[in-house]
Amino acid sequence: MESSIEKFTREKKYSKETLDFLSKHIETKTIKKGTVLQKNGDTTINAFYVKKGLLRTYIIDEKGREHIFTFAPEGWLATDVEVLTKQASATLFIDALEDSEIEVLGEKLFTETGKLSTKLLSEEVGKLIKRINTLQKRILMLMSYSALDRYEEFLKTYPQIVQRVPQKMIASYLGITPESLSKIRSKK
Repeated sequence: MESSIEKFTREKKYSKETLDFLSKHIETKTIKKGTVLQKNGDTTINAFYVKKGLLRTYIIDEKGREHIFTFAPEGWLATDVEVLTKQASATLFIDALEDSEIEVLGEKLFTETGKLSTKLLSEEVGKLIKRINTLQKRILMLMSYSALDRYEEFLKTYPQIVQRVPQKMIASYLGITPESLSKIRSKK
């Protein structure tokens, strides 16, 4: 899969200055399954665009249990918004669930947005609005949907990863026990 810079260059959408700025602040990496990209408490500002593979964001509670916030398959971005806005240190862990190829979007990409073209910023704001919509749906779902409805919404949101992650991670994302998920799946 081509990098964002290669894609932008091929599409000839942006100026040379914008492409040069992006290429200085986006690094492509290949990482192994299990690699932790961010830990709770980190203050480095990064976002991770998944070209190939699968990432997840999660917290670990005081009892040591993981609670999955999001999955990031191909074409998705994984980040901790609190760190991006410099409001606080990271609350989320981010790790690779599969061997992955990612683009690491560095801090200056976020702190020097004035150097980006208006067209690129407009496109990225559109993607951000889409992501906010997904998160809003998730919060409302957790507040009001039954476990079965949450599972069905998960299948719509992440159809490509159902077979790629363990059932206990899906249960964690849904806020239910693996046993409850097993019962739901047997009913379907």
